Amino acid sequence: MIGVPEKSTKQRITESALQLFEEYGFHAVTVDTIVRNSGTSKGGFYHNFKSKDELLYTIHESFITYIINKAYEAHTSYSTPAEQLYETVHSFVRMFEVYQAHVTVFYQESLYLSPVYFDSIKKKRDRYKDMMFSVVKEGKRRGEFREELPVPVMSMAIFGMINWTYKWYKTDGEYAVREIADIYADLIMQSVLTEEARNKPEYQRFFLSSKVI
Repeated sequence: MIGVPEKSTKQRITESALQLFEEYGFHAVTVDTIVRNSGTSKGGFYHNFKSKDELLYTIHESFITYIINKAYEAHTSYSTPAEQLYETVHSFVRMFEVYQAHVTVFYQESLYLSPVYFDSIKKKRDRYKDMMFSVVKEGKRRGEFREELPVPVMSMAIFGMINWTYKWYKTDGEYAVREIADIYADLIMQSVLTEEARNKPEYQRFFLSSKVI
């Protein structure tokens, strides 16, 4: 097709591995199977990945890096904790537009990562968690978030709510990812904001009442 760039060998291998790992599991899939399914070669595989283990790590690393970068954008582009939380939640949910298969494979197969790769992923996950904790803590300090909600409980509830989306979201379902992001953001912001913060005119964009679903 004119205007559509050809996928690289690395992309073809990664997409094939995602489909195979999700369907059959990491250990049941061989390098030969990935190569055959992707229409590439063993030479092409080992040019891009040292091993199947590194391929699994790359799959995990891609979506974690994405959500960290989006959270960092939210933190640096907006001045209030409420705006930062809203944008972080929205970008976290919208991640499923591209990375649902990556997240599914992560939760199914992450135990099979070698220690060096697992430690690297854990550090990134901890970094993302710390960013969320800091926003929630600052929101409470500045009187935007409810004082009675503990930082770790509020933060981990947000993670749990969004993480589970990979289990039920369907690309051909009733709601698009961006609509689901609006719904999640409304639920979370209505729950955590103080009454005073909820009534700020500039924060009305957080709520479904200002949108058409």
